[in-house]
Amino acid sequence: MKSAVIVFPGSNCDRDLAVAIETVTGRAPTMLWHRETELPEGCDLIAVPGGFSYGDYLRSGAMAARSPVMKAVVAAAERGVPVLGVCNGFQILTEAGLLPGALMRNAGLSFVCRRVALTVENSQSIFTSRYNAGEEITIPVAHHDGNFTADDATLDRIEGEGRVAFRYAEKVNGSARGIAGIVNQAGNVLGMMPHPERMIGPEHGGSDGRKLFEGLLEAVA
Repeated sequence: MKSAVIVFPGSNCDRDLAVAIETVTGRAPTMLWHRETELPEGCDLIAVPGGFSYGDYLRSGAMAARSPVMKAVVAAAERGVPVLGVCNGFQILTEAGLLPGALMRNAGLSFVCRRVALTVENSQSIFTSRYNAGEEITIPVAHHDGNFTADDATLDRIEGEGRVAFRYAEKVNGSARGIAGIVNQAGNVLGMMPHPERMIGPEHGGSDGRKLFEGLLEAVA
C-alpha cells in the first residue's frame, strides 16, 4: 500500500501515524510537507495526523485546511482515494469541507488525554470492516477541541445514512450524540478524534486500533 502522511507546522502525531501504517502494511509512507502541491503518484491512502497545526490559531484546522497540499487531498478524495484524518486531522477535514460539522472546545473546557471506550457503529466502511458493529473498543484521546457539533438536520442525515463510524461509550467532550468519528457520503473519508495509531500492539497496552489499518490494507490490496 502506497501512502502519504501530510505534515503541517505544529503536527506532532505524524510520526506516530507513519509508524502505525508501516507496522501494519510493511511500507513506510511518504511524509509530505504541507507546501507541496501534488501527492505521490499512485497514492492509495492519505493520512492527516493530529497535533496543533499552525498553533490552532483562528479555529483548530482552519489555516491548515487552506495549505497548498489540501487542494490535492480534496481532489484525491473526490476521486475515491481513502483519506484518514485523526484528531487535528479530523478538524482539518471538516474545515476543508470533506466532512460536515465542526469540532468545538470540549464541553468541560479542559484538555482530555486518556483512553476512552468507543462503540463501533458501522462496520461496513473500508475503515471499520475488521470490526463488528456494536463492538466496544478502547482508543486513546488527546484533545482540547474535540466536541463534534452540527445542526440537527445534519446530525439526522449522518445518522440516517449510517455515517457514524465510532461513538463514545462514555462521557468525554460533549460531542453531539456522542459522535467520535464519521465518514463522508462516499465512505472513503474518515475523521475521528481518538488516535487508533496509539493502540496497535502490546507495547501500547492494546491493539484495538490495529484493525482500522488492517482493514485499509485489505481494501486497497
